[in-house]
Amino acid sequence: MSLEWEQTVVSSRDPASLGRWWQEALGWVVVNDDPAEFEIRPAPDRLPGLLFLPVPESKTAKNRLHLDFRPDDRDSEVARLLGLGAARVDVGQGEPSWVVLVDPEGNEFCVLSSWPAG
Repeated sequence: MSLEWEQTVVSSRDPASLGRWWQEALGWVVVNDDPAEFEIRPAPDRLPGLLFLPVPESKTAKNRLHLDFRPDDRDSEVARLLGLGAARVDVGQGEPSWVVLVDPEGNEFCVLSSWPAG
């Protein structure tokens, strides 16, 4: 038996708007622009993707699952994401080597420390 990770589903009040935000944040491509099933991927034929589906309610609690990203330059990437509309959030992380941000609908994600120079 084998499994392939196809996508992560993100519940959203406005799937197309949030999907386009993540498309810009990640530099991915839109593979389905249907407002009820908006999907982005790293490339049209590359998995996994992010699928944004509509829900009537706003997010009300901490995510049970979140994405972590490892940039070349953490501080520059955090500044870029903040410029796109992300916001810093404190989930009790203290002063670690990663930064916790939220997307425009409040979904947490982490920007980890940069890879060591090597």
